[in-house]
Amino acid sequence: MQYGKIEGLDKKISRLVQGAIHTDDKKEKESFLLLDEAMAAGINTFDSAHVYGGGASERGLGNWMQARGNREDVVIITKCSHHNADRKRVTPYDILADCHDSLARLNSDYIDLYFLHRDNLDVAVGPIVETMNKLKDEGKIHAFGGSNWTHQRVQEANDYAAEKGLTPFTLSSPNFSLAAQIENPWGPGCVTIGGSESEARDWYQKTSMPVFAYSSLAGGLLSGRMTRENWRETATPPCATAYCHEPNFERLDRATELAEKKGASVPQIALAWVLSYPLEVFPLIAPTNRQEIQDCVAALRIQLTDDEVRWLENGE
Repeated sequence: MQYGKIEGLDKKISRLVQGAIHTDDKKEKESFLLLDEAMAAGINTFDSAHVYGGGASERGLGNWMQARGNREDVVIITKCSHHNADRKRVTPYDILADCHDSLARLNSDYIDLYFLHRDNLDVAVGPIVETMNKLKDEGKIHAFGGSNWTHQRVQEANDYAAEKGLTPFTLSSPNFSLAAQIENPWGPGCVTIGGSESEARDWYQKTSMPVFAYSSLAGGLLSGRMTRENWRETATPPCATAYCHEPNFERLDRATELAEKKGASVPQIALAWVLSYPLEVFPLIAPTNRQEIQDCVAALRIQLTDDEVRWLENGE
């Protein structure tokens, strides 16, 4: 496993992040087994959210950490302020309320990396930055940033922090994958830095802000389980909406061809592509068993040439 560092956190962070969206406190045996297998493979960083499973994901992680006594050995990512059917929840009140819920569910007095799950452009950045600083100053969170925040909005938040002498966003979680996010997978406000978003990638490269890339395998399109022939039966609705389009099927075809040449798998090639970009990137992955975990970890050993990176993306 390869590891990185995040400003504000004194723990190492595995380059691959295990998604805990399917971790469930009501399915403890299966959840514990998956988390144990990830740790055994060197993955020490786990991604959850206040909204996942109505809290089941965070409770599952909390129960596992308590049972294993390993809280100081793992890095927990969780997220707050996801919109609901009634309103956009990017407010100081919701940030604080969600944080206290998450701490209780995780059986922990702190969260390592805390993300705002969504943004609301109608809300000024000032109160948001101040609320995140309040949580950091109280020791409840150690580093923070935005998920589905545009780079312009992150820059606005950090300009405010600089002006007020506050801690800025030090991490971000947009979508980034070999497959372009053609449409929003979960409704308006999903932010990607893939595809045609070269300006965003340039900004992340210039600022060296760590990118926790969600849907790094395009919601399963590049997981090795999906093909042109079976996607209608196997793709989840978000994957079908966002990624199951002809330009991405062509990228899947090229990834399959290169995988065969290199004796690798499609997800290994897709992850190697993400990791080949000149960004401080931590791909979020969602393997469901030991073999899939090991398959993803093996991607760290694959080196792609610049020509292969361009060909996978554009066919050139």
